[in-house]
Amino acid sequence: MTVSAAIRPKSPIERLLASNSWLVFAFLYLPILLLIGFSFNENRNVGIWTGFSTRWYGEMFQNNDVMRALRNTLIVALVSTLVSTALGTMAAIAMERFRFRGRGTLDGLLYLPIIIPDVTMAVMMLLFFAQAFDLVGGFARVNFGLGTIALSHIAFNISFVAVVVRARLSMLDRALEEAAADLYADRWQIFRRVTLPLIMPGVAGGALLALTLSLDDVVVTSFVSGPGSTTLPVYVFGLVRRGVTPLINAVSTVMLVASMVLVGVSLLFQRGSRSPDQEEGLT
Repeated sequence: MTVSAAIRPKSPIERLLASNSWLVFAFLYLPILLLIGFSFNENRNVGIWTGFSTRWYGEMFQNNDVMRALRNTLIVALVSTLVSTALGTMAAIAMERFRFRGRGTLDGLLYLPIIIPDVTMAVMMLLFFAQAFDLVGGFARVNFGLGTIALSHIAFNISFVAVVVRARLSMLDRALEEAAADLYADRWQIFRRVTLPLIMPGVAGGALLALTLSLDDVVVTSFVSGPGSTTLPVYVFGLVRRGVTPLINAVSTVMLVASMVLVGVSLLFQRGSRSPDQEEGLT
């Protein structure tokens, strides 16, 4: 970039686009800032500011219902993240490294949970679990609870993990794996010592993305949950129906901060997974 280009005055179109960008950011983030600000409101009436207080955060951690919902959320999120990361990574390797009959069809189906509406996914899982009793011939009964929620989260998280890991695999230089094979390493040794360390940033990024999606899910969880298995997002959604309070703002702020931290860490892992050639191309 030359000096003249750097100091060139902006045209009206450029000023308009810059203003539009600021308006978009304000539209997206001002409600978030208001939510965080009013979570520190001393007054129970969320629309009337009477002073700064951390009272509602204390009540949140002392509320047994909130803590029970938080515990359920963490259990489901951890289980679904571990399982979906393992299955999504294996699916990504199979799609990227192997050729087999029906691969194109499976490739398309792998992206289906990403593009279909959440309510459609929720109805699908509800019908599946509701009909499972008939499918097994009456020998077992499916009880809606943490198990059905975790299975539902695994079902849609696999696709997100597979997409992230597959993107990392597509950047991987196959010559590294071929060199390991030339040194008499078997397939398991190649995967454990070469492939897995190189794709680990993508695996970690996919896992953090799956964890974030599981922590924030409302629609699918509300369809497949049962008594005593309410998660924190569903609990907050139920509270909103009775009116917004600073307690809801406090819980929402904690969930928001946790989600932003996880997404940020996921982006850092994915950024670190870029190859040196790609980093040079971006500079």
